[in-house]
Amino acid sequence: MIVPSIDLMQGQAVQLVGGKEKVLDAGDPLPIAENFKLAGEIAVVDLDAALGRGSNTAGMRKLAALTPCRVGGGIRSAEAALAWLDHGASKVVLGTAATPEVLKRLPPERVVVALDAYDGDVVVEGWTRKTGRGIIERMRELEGLAGGFLVTFVEKEGRLQGTAFEQVARLKEAAGRADLTIAGGISSTEEIASLDRLGADAQVGMALYTNRLSLAQAIAAPLKSDRADGLWATVICDPHGVALGLAWSDLESLDRAVRTRKGVYHSRSRGLWIKGETSGAGQELLKIDLDCDRDALRFTVRQHGSGFCHRGNWTCWGGDSGLPRLSRRLLQRAHQTLEGSYTQKLLDDPRLLRAKLVEEAAELADASTDEHVVAEAADVLYFTLCALARKGIELDQVSTELDKRSLKISRTGGSMKNSNESQK
Repeated sequence: MIVPSIDLMQGQAVQLVGGKEKVLDAGDPLPIAENFKLAGEIAVVDLDAALGRGSNTAGMRKLAALTPCRVGGGIRSAEAALAWLDHGASKVVLGTAATPEVLKRLPPERVVVALDAYDGDVVVEGWTRKTGRGIIERMRELEGLAGGFLVTFVEKEGRLQGTAFEQVARLKEAAGRADLTIAGGISSTEEIASLDRLGADAQVGMALYTNRLSLAQAIAAPLKSDRADGLWATVICDPHGVALGLAWSDLESLDRAVRTRKGVYHSRSRGLWIKGETSGAGQELLKIDLDCDRDALRFTVRQHGSGFCHRGNWTCWGGDSGLPRLSRRLLQRAHQTLEGSYTQKLLDDPRLLRAKLVEEAAELADASTDEHVVAEAADVLYFTLCALARKGIELDQVSTELDKRSLKISRTGGSMKNSNESQK
């Protein structure tokens, strides 16, 4: 798998050679992240903070709010690491500060230890100072204290001349149960695929920025197929994880899907197939995942129109159900006018909707039997979805917000608001 990388210097996305010479200024990192996030988690590195000459905190917070990010560069204390986890970083990457004393204060599954090596010697402080210690030695010292290790071969960084494959197998063994990510010099699909077979992820920057590799090529690199036509099975899901149907992909369709951020597939009868081009039931592509065997893809999409199935159903197995279906129908209703409809009254009258939310929440709080709790919870959820529909907000946006909140390490005391605060 790949981990696309964004290195920040003075607010801009840059690429360095050997950790020293800036050879590329890619500009605003946000559009880059919008593209990279299709591949999953992004590595974001604050080079200014790593070198002790400023920071890119504001920009990095925007990136962490946009998509899951492993954040690194200049994080030199447990307090700083915890602050980033509270600000929504999926993981923090620690270099100099990766001591047992600091790591014991952090959740190991949210920590990646950066081991930057120049000719086998671990270097720190923005790759400017040698420590005289080896990578494997450091891994063994920190065993069990981090969920992953990021090994960067500094002498190869940004040079697009390949990485140090001869070391990867030993590094993976030393990493034990922790994940291993390799960076430095990776420039081909063959290298990404080889690292994947060895159990390591590939952190890729320069090759993507210079178009040596397209994002689609990098994503597809580990994929294989046992079909004569080489196609990859592609499971299509909505943001709630509900399977909409099954299609097929090849590199051409995957590349078009990534570049347009739409649901594009390979039809075995028609060739390139852009979902919704004729029916209007198009798709916004949100994310691409590879399965564990590397022979299937999952497209997470936002489905428009009547649904994915050519028979007009939401899925190829029939209609949808539960909260996602209710949310979708309420959103549709918000764009219609149905006189006499109770839902329409709620959508048109914010005071009525507020009163019902307060009333039903109180009834849920007072409910005692299981049946009563279920009934009142259903009422609260219905009125909540009406409130979302009034603003055109999708239910999965709420799920995303809850996922972000679950990343926080520091917890509030849970005290009640006073009556004046509750009216704000």
